[in-house]
Amino acid sequence: MFPWTPDGPPSAIAAVRDVSLSKVVLDDILGLILRGELEPGSRINEPDVAERLGVSRVPVREALRQLESTGLVVSRKNVGVFVRELAPREVAELYELRAVLDGHAGARAAALAEAPRRALTRVLDAATLAMRKAARRGDLPAYYAENLRFHWAIVEAAGNGKLSEAYRGIVQQLHLWRLKNLSQPVGMAASIAEHDAIAKAVREGDPSRAGRLLADHVGAAHQRLQPHLQEEKPS
Repeated sequence: MFPWTPDGPPSAIAAVRDVSLSKVVLDDILGLILRGELEPGSRINEPDVAERLGVSRVPVREALRQLESTGLVVSRKNVGVFVRELAPREVAELYELRAVLDGHAGARAAALAEAPRRALTRVLDAATLAMRKAARRGDLPAYYAENLRFHWAIVEAAGNGKLSEAYRGIVQQLHLWRLKNLSQPVGMAASIAEHDAIAKAVREGDPSRAGRLLADHVGAAHQRLQPHLQEEKPS
């Protein structure tokens, strides 16, 4: 799901681990979260998961540790593990910060020399095409994975390790809200049009326009999310 997670195991032993019970459990819980069957604030009950999947609690704990490292869940000492929940104010602050980082990264990426900029735009075009195909299928997880790939390619192209680290943390906290945003009828269509414009600005080597479009894209996404933030204020 996350583009900064290695795709393949480095050895045969790691390959065995890759298909281990903890990965089966992780995929199952992740699927429940992505489909909205586990909503923000929901407690994930280890014994229930273990019993439902017919495994011990050891792989369940390992899966939850991995999910916590992505920012999708949070562990509360002596209470349990919960799907991460953010207050509307926190979401607004994270979107504001993400707009700054995305805009800066976009300007840096569009200012690259021609060869690396062309290589980047090939990645952006491929991600946008994959998003369009996923949208036609109504495949939200696939769409979102390509959406992440698009933005992460730009962030990496900026060549600033601290920026990448900060951006990764923000994106992981916003994961569930961005999925909710894209799941709305207007979400994917509007997002694709905005990604097309961003890729064009990068391709044409226009730092000012690329930075502005990326910042505006993040701001527009937050605006589309506003009604849902108001509906789901935590009690």
